Amino acid sequence: MNELVLKPGSATLADWRAIYRGAVPKLDESCKPRVKASADAVARIVAKGEPVYGINTGFGKLASVRIEAADLATLQKNIVLSHAAGVGEPMPEKIARLMMALKLASLAQGASGVQPKTLELLEAMIAAEVIPVVPAQGSVGASGDLAPLSHMTAAMIGVGDCYTPHGIFPAKVAFVSHGLEPVTLSPKEGLALLNGTQFSTAYALAGLFEAEVLYRSALVTGALSTDAAKGSDAPFDPRIHALRKHRGQIETADALRDLMAGSAIRESHRVGDERVQDPYCLRCQPQVMGAALDVLRQAAATLETEANGVSDNPLIFAEDDTALSGGNFHAEPVAFAADMIALAVCEIGSIAERRIAMLVDPALSGMPAFLTPKPGLNSGFMIPQVTAAALVSENKQKAYPASVDSIPTSANQEDHVSMAAHGARRLIGMVENATAVVGIELLAAAQGCDFHQPLKSSDALEAVRDAIRAQVRHLDNDRHFHPDMDKAITLVRSGAIVHAAGAIALPRISGEGA
Repeated sequence: MNELVLKPGSATLADWRAIYRGAVPKLDESCKPRVKASADAVARIVAKGEPVYGINTGFGKLASVRIEAADLATLQKNIVLSHAAGVGEPMPEKIARLMMALKLASLAQGASGVQPKTLELLEAMIAAEVIPVVPAQGSVGASGDLAPLSHMTAAMIGVGDCYTPHGIFPAKVAFVSHGLEPVTLSPKEGLALLNGTQFSTAYALAGLFEAEVLYRSALVTGALSTDAAKGSDAPFDPRIHALRKHRGQIETADALRDLMAGSAIRESHRVGDERVQDPYCLRCQPQVMGAALDVLRQAAATLETEANGVSDNPLIFAEDDTALSGGNFHAEPVAFAADMIALAVCEIGSIAERRIAMLVDPALSGMPAFLTPKPGLNSGFMIPQVTAAALVSENKQKAYPASVDSIPTSANQEDHVSMAAHGARRLIGMVENATAVVGIELLAAAQGCDFHQPLKSSDALEAVRDAIRAQVRHLDNDRHFHPDMDKAITLVRSGAIVHAAGAIALPRISGEGA
């Protein structure tokens, strides 16, 4: 078991990436005194008998309704069960798991009033791979991701279903088989668990981590396409990019130049080439991909901050037994970050599709039409390019900013919402679309380079060609194309083509690890 010590409030993006990839979070011991102090403060507030929102009152529009001490445990149970009102397909298990870890880190900062045993249960559930089945639709990204987090919390009290290593079982059954016990919620705990941005943040982080693999893979396929088209590496000259000064553009150009270094294909047309300039899809890769990198890094910074924050309500300040109601649950920062990721993913796929279209066009590439030795009898890469175009157009439709939408809820008490959940949930699908485009480009670029044999590309790009050719042979005559595409897409999704490029330093969004 790969255990990771989670330091609430100061976890790195690399930590969250590791948890997303399967590391088991273990809370740093230093947080425990703050957690106990916060729970003790709630007990003292309850003892005073004064109405305090979220502790002994109703919720949302019902905040003015006073709840008697004898009903406080029922109040917390009721809010969980009534708010577990999500619909649709369940969250992917690994994203639900990340959501739990984010909630664990938030509550462990000692501002939410939860009992230590509640955090111990969350830890134990993650370690045992007992993950609640959470319907993914129902949050508007304000007053917290109420419905999905309620489904998570419902499992903690023994209601609903859970994923386990052996399949999906009712929560109570899953708990018994893994030596876990449902928790009885104390005052404030139900609200603390279901209030917050962890659902939206988990989806946004997952999209970010997958987008990083996509970006780096698209650098590799972009360089391979440039060689396949006998494009120039002059546009990657560092002097050009130093004058514009954008960090992402500079690093992207450096990576493309390094990927092509030593290519015999490039050297073969350095002198005497009648073409003066390449199409933008080749020439402007540093500008487009570099801008995407900068935007992804900005989104990463926002999400790292959010992941380390406390976003439930009210917040407990144990030093003077104060409960303050605010709006940290409003997920506007996450919504903006998700929109930025969506824009970057859309453009990465868009420029990759343009490179495919350029390669299959003999007037632009100088190669056989649709990259087949016998065009007409064979269609070659004709329809894979159409598929790439369809995926890019789908991503364009999905890239419309979610954050500019809002709809009033809770009888107009919650009258402006972020739609962060909508913005974040679309990201994995968008990355999958763009990954398929890059997979198709990988096949097309390798096919294009085949036409230049015996000339070879750079060592790095030849290693990439070896990786795809180990899975998919050169296309001489038409054959069932779908299996070839599946294999190429898998290589892109897994990061295998980035790995194949070897020691070439490809930019990262933030942190270490893949």
